[in-house]
Amino acid sequence: MSPRHQNGQPGTLFGDLLRQRRQTAEEFSEAAEKFARERGMDATLSARHVQRFASGVRADGKPLGPVRQSTRRLLEEMLSVPVERLLAPAGEAESAYTDADLGLRARIAAGRKLDMHTVSLLRQKLDITRVIDRRLGASALLGELRAQIAQMERALRDVLSQPIRSSLAEVLVDASALAGWQSLDQGEVSDSWDHYSVARMAAREARSCELEAYACAGQAVVLHDIGETCAAVELTDYARTIARGRVPRLLYSWLTAGHGEACAANGDHPASMRAFDEALRSMPSHTDSPEVPYLVFDSTHLARWRGNALARLGAPEAIDVLSDVLRRLDSSFARAETTLRVDLAQVHRGSGQNDEAAAHAERARLLAAQIGSVRQRRRLDRLAV
Repeated sequence: MSPRHQNGQPGTLFGDLLRQRRQTAEEFSEAAEKFARERGMDATLSARHVQRFASGVRADGKPLGPVRQSTRRLLEEMLSVPVERLLAPAGEAESAYTDADLGLRARIAAGRKLDMHTVSLLRQKLDITRVIDRRLGASALLGELRAQIAQMERALRDVLSQPIRSSLAEVLVDASALAGWQSLDQGEVSDSWDHYSVARMAAREARSCELEAYACAGQAVVLHDIGETCAAVELTDYARTIARGRVPRLLYSWLTAGHGEACAANGDHPASMRAFDEALRSMPSHTDSPEVPYLVFDSTHLARWRGNALARLGAPEAIDVLSDVLRRLDSSFARAETTLRVDLAQVHRGSGQNDEAAAHAERARLLAAQIGSVRQRRRLDRLAV
């Protein structure tokens, strides 16, 4: 029996789907070519081929021949249905679906709606979140950011196009690393660790050593905050190793400064200062780099990190370094100023300069309350200033 119904209606499941979509053969052909072009697929589908697939036979009434691999992939990615089912008689093909099949088809169909423009919108939203976080802190943003991350994780499971998967994974790295930092600032160290772990896995999905190194360096801060300082040194060294010669200079400088911070937390003064010296040598002359849009780092921030390391090590020169940074720091970096003030309170107290320590601690408490930083409040409590 011919796949074509006697009433002239399309005889394949593909034909039924075409009718449900209310598309002509020409309209589907145009949609298919646009779909392939947006995903970098080397495939075309003429209106003549659309008509053949809909009827299940060639123009001369003979059965269809084998479907080219490129056409197979295009149809399957567009419609979430194997070609064998698409070209089977409509009644037979439809009866083969279980509820689980239909549910998965719906998920994959939703995944196909996620295109590069949508990924770009997600990235723009994240950039806005980062600016607000820098100014106002994490307390008002973390819940919304976690919801965004969950949405991206679900979408990533169902997106078939590799270019879109990679682009979405890159945004997921950035979002998860930001959530990791925000969680750490809120005192939620376990959640912070988990967010950074997601960032590292997403970086591998994106096939980016740059983003993996970035996520590792962030996760190392969690380690030295919980006293795992040797592990923090090892992780930052790993980050630098996979990044060396393969990432922009600004990121390598940032990674090396992170290694210096970990060495300081581990009490290794010489290694820490060597790392900071290397970070300074590695820093490019222009730090506003489009290559690393997720990174805000320049000579002022590098000096702030170095001063923090000196404060951890109890070095008296930390006061001069940190005081100079305080004069240069952009006032919009509220969290950075909070950390800087706590560092100054620490080193002034260690030097017996209790009035100066108290003044910086008072300002730091106010800022920590404004941005909701549990991490810095705990540091102040331990200082007892």
